[in-house]
Amino acid sequence: MHIVAKFYKIQIFIGLFIASTLTQANPVACFTTNMGNFCIELFEAHTPVTTANFLSYVNSGAYTNGIFHRSVPGFVIQGGGFKIAQSATGSTLTSVNTLAPIINEYKISNTRGTVAMAKLGNDPNSATSQWFVNMADNSANLNNQNGGFTVFGRIVFGGMATFDAIEQLSIFNLGNSSLTSTPLTGYNGVEVLTGNFVRIQQATVTDTAGIFDEGILSLAVDIGSNTILEADLRLISTNPDYIFELDVSSIQTLATKPTGTATFSTATGELHIPSVMLGASVAIQNVVMKLTDSDTYRFTLVSYE
Repeated sequence: MHIVAKFYKIQIFIGLFIASTLTQANPVACFTTNMGNFCIELFEAHTPVTTANFLSYVNSGAYTNGIFHRSVPGFVIQGGGFKIAQSATGSTLTSVNTLAPIINEYKISNTRGTVAMAKLGNDPNSATSQWFVNMADNSANLNNQNGGFTVFGRIVFGGMATFDAIEQLSIFNLGNSSLTSTPLTGYNGVEVLTGNFVRIQQATVTDTAGIFDEGILSLAVDIGSNTILEADLRLISTNPDYIFELDVSSIQTLATKPTGTATFSTATGELHIPSVMLGASVAIQNVVMKLTDSDTYRFTLVSYE
């Protein structure tokens, strides 16, 4: 059967189901904190307004020296609302200057490890700078209230270990209505110092065409005829060759073409991925795979730089 025809057959098959996919390949925001590091894969194709809003705060430096001001173990860890500012008299905690509220783009379920926007009660379109990490499967709650909470990314490259560590910290009520469950580290019980907050020290953004995490390569791919798909390729063998198998259930058709997109040639059966992130600071370029089994949709790694 012709390769492209098989791809279209898969699209029709998937269209019969209602699916929430977490595959999206660019961009990735990585953060350094005093409790460890983490990266967020941003779902730009699914939540373009929310992603652009989040990146505006990152790129402006609004989240640098920001703190995680709310921790509810087994539920969420929240940040984006406050940051530590330096002045002639020392360090003080101040609110993040916010942009205009954005529209709600709820589409993806609030499961553990996903990242979503916080907002005001009874106002779906009120999100500004604050966001949270789901520490458990909160779909039964957060998917169904206030228009659904917009998931715009997921934690990758083992970053949930950082949030698991934050979740273990003692929580304190600091007297402010927004700081009633603030995690602190090294607090002496007398005076809260800026060094006691869980603090973002640095934030960087990387555009990439693919992300390899926990044995799965997620990417958006142009298969021709103005058709852009996003999909997962699962690593199934490393010896003697690296072989990946398409996860049919992960396929979705994208309405718009992401900035970083792989290409598939029906003439050669080659999949070319411009760049793949393997970790917060590790990436490979010009990845080439060959479709070596069209019945099981298996690709063999040919080369990379």
